[in-house]
Amino acid sequence: MFVDEISFDFWPISWERAERMASFHESKTTIIADSKLLYVRSEEDKERFLKLRDTILDFQRPENRMKWVEKAESELDNVYVHLYKLETASLPNQITFYRIEAHAILTNLLESLALLNQTYFTKGFGKNREQIMGFPLKPANLEKDMNIILHSDRREDILQACQQLTKETLEIILAEKEKYPGSPSYPDRLKGFYEEFKGALDKIITACEQGDYDTAFFNSIHVQDETARSLYFAEKGRWPTNLTSHSAYMDGYIRAGLPELIPLLDVNRLSVLQAAVERLSTLLEHHLQVNGVIINRFDDNEHFAAFLRDSHIK
Repeated sequence: MFVDEISFDFWPISWERAERMASFHESKTTIIADSKLLYVRSEEDKERFLKLRDTILDFQRPENRMKWVEKAESELDNVYVHLYKLETASLPNQITFYRIEAHAILTNLLESLALLNQTYFTKGFGKNREQIMGFPLKPANLEKDMNIILHSDRREDILQACQQLTKETLEIILAEKEKYPGSPSYPDRLKGFYEEFKGALDKIITACEQGDYDTAFFNSIHVQDETARSLYFAEKGRWPTNLTSHSAYMDGYIRAGLPELIPLLDVNRLSVLQAAVERLSTLLEHHLQVNGVIINRFDDNEHFAAFLRDSHIK
């Protein structure tokens, strides 16, 4: 609205949006954390609002550090579509395009860095440089690359600055995640995993026997990748994300001595793949049992029916 030709924000927001701000699912957390209450409709509303501030304070406790790192990683994930557009575009005279995409990259990167530093921006972009440069965790050349993005009109320079900032921010996030390795817990995290996956293994074996390469291809890659991801989860208590390197989560699969299926995909050697899948089935079951996972295997229908009756009683 305007008063004497001066613009003022009169910005109603829903409780749902306010809750998202307080839980750092949306930027502008400062609206909740740092605002002054001038009027409340009821004591109930006041109490609800103050609880949102408590949510922010609780989230900032040291024991919630890993949640911040994960949110920073999720925010960084938003950068890559814009980076892809910059890298693949061939519009030498379209500085508008490059600046729009670089702006999206930079703002997402900075939001990621704020989360990584367990804080939120108290001022809007353009007014928050001092806060940004005061972050303990930040890329070494953050200010230099920021200035290139803000001032350069050369596509190559803008792209290189965006790539460098993205690379260094990811490295910081991954280094922070390594500080919280988690502890293994197979029995609760992988309960029922083998029983479900046995069907996928059998599907590959049948495909190999029938010469169905397409089915073998899709299921073999799914089985190896999902098994590696699940073992990572069992070891660390968190799933690998889109930005987790392939080697980081495939390492557990290799260390467990499980056979790689993907390199064996060859339409002329399906029998080799079949043998590897059969070996994987045996070794995976053994690996899970050694780590305390109970495999539900029944000799006959009567045995299975008794299990269901006992489970129902419990």
